[in-house]
Amino acid sequence: MLLLGRFLFVVLASLLRRRVAPLDESVVRFTVLPQDCDLNFHLNAGRFVSFMDVARIELVGRLGLLTKLLKKGWRPVMGGCVVRYRRSILPFERFDIRSRVIGWDDKWFYVEHVAEKNGAFCAIGHMRTVIRGANGTIPPRDVLALLKLEELQSPELPEFVRDWRDAEDRR
Repeated sequence: MLLLGRFLFVVLASLLRRRVAPLDESVVRFTVLPQDCDLNFHLNAGRFVSFMDVARIELVGRLGLLTKLLKKGWRPVMGGCVVRYRRSILPFERFDIRSRVIGWDDKWFYVEHVAEKNGAFCAIGHMRTVIRGANGTIPPRDVLALLKLEELQSPELPEFVRDWRDAEDRR
C-alpha cells in the first residue's frame, strides 16, 4: 500500500500511453523518496521489487490487456522472482525500469525488469507471473487470445530462466 499513489498514477497513465506489442519494452520513470530508503539511505531492496511490480502492471496496461483482464475477473499474480542488485539509487534520484515479456510456457509468463539511473545499470529482476481467475490459473494461450494473438509463439527462454523454472518445478 505504500506505493498506492504512484501505482494509481502509473496505471492511469498506462491506459493513455501508446500501446506496445507483446514483446516490446515499456519504460516507467520513478523518483526515490525518503520512505523508499533503508538504513543505508538508499533504495531498499524490497522496494526495488515493489517498483518492478508497478512497472509490470504498467506493461500489462500498455499491452491493452489490463482492462480485458479486469472485465473477466482475472488478475496477474507474481509467482517468483530473482533479483540481482549492482548499484545504489539514492534519495531523490530518478530511475527508469524497463520491462518486457521474455517468454511464456504452459502456465507462466516470464518478465524482465531492468532498473537504470542515467543509463547506468542498477538492478535486474526476472519475475514469473501467472494469471488467476475465479476457477484457478488461466493458461497463457487464453490470455494471448484476449489480444487475438493465440498463434504467437514464445521466444526461447534464456538459459538462466529455464534453469530457474526447472529448479522451481522440482520443489
